[in-house]
Amino acid sequence: MTSPGTPHVGATQAATLFAAARRCLDADAPDTKPAATLAAADAFLRGELAVPADAGAPEPITNPGRPARPTLVHPRQLPRRGFGTAEGRAAFIHAVAHIEFNAMDLAWDAVYRFRDMPAQYYADWVGVARDEARHFNLLRARLHELGHEYGDFDAHDGLWRMAEKTADDGLARMALVPRVLEARGLDVTPAMIVKLREFGDEATAAILEVILREEVAHVAAGTRWFRWSCAQRRVEPRETFRALLREHASGVLHPPFNLEARAAAGFDEEELAALTA
Repeated sequence: MTSPGTPHVGATQAATLFAAARRCLDADAPDTKPAATLAAADAFLRGELAVPADAGAPEPITNPGRPARPTLVHPRQLPRRGFGTAEGRAAFIHAVAHIEFNAMDLAWDAVYRFRDMPAQYYADWVGVARDEARHFNLLRARLHELGHEYGDFDAHDGLWRMAEKTADDGLARMALVPRVLEARGLDVTPAMIVKLREFGDEATAAILEVILREEVAHVAAGTRWFRWSCAQRRVEPRETFRALLREHASGVLHPPFNLEARAAAGFDEEELAALTA
């Protein structure tokens, strides 16, 4: 008997995990995408979504479903706002909510795009998608408390652009999205929590503490499947990671580094020493 959460790899039933992932990717509203994500994750945990062995190739990558707002602009066009005003804190919360909205799509695309992976791979990324949906809902509710809605501030599209760059290479996806972009959140979030508390915003700080704690597991999943992919291809992980950084993300890694969180997420001693050097 299949235990809850174990996908029926090789099954041919109509309700497939890939189809559910595509529905979540296509959902285009702040209500529907997290709702679809949570529903699909629950169905997966109940063992209702098959992972067919003969699903065929995924469709070419396109933009996921999105609401008309926020307006997407170049990162340099986003104004810098401090935490000293309610508007500034709302803009910051909106920026983090936008990351979490995109992170749902990145998790589902990792499920949808990369076929013939081990069962645990799909369990990991469905779990990540569920976490990102909860994070987005928490942040959106906090925005509502401050008199704002998701879409009230401009945002950028950097996360999904990295998905496009790595659409044909699961190894590069695992290296550059969880181990670079999401790991950057591990680095900068502690200081943001301190700043929010300095301005008396305990409610937002508490949400960020939840996100920080759970994002460690997301980066760890990326580390696990990056190293698995390296073993499959018989390439050395550290040098492969450095080469991908040079090619795609040379300007991303800079202090501060949350070495404790990165170690918990699977970065080894040599990788951590290279960061600090």
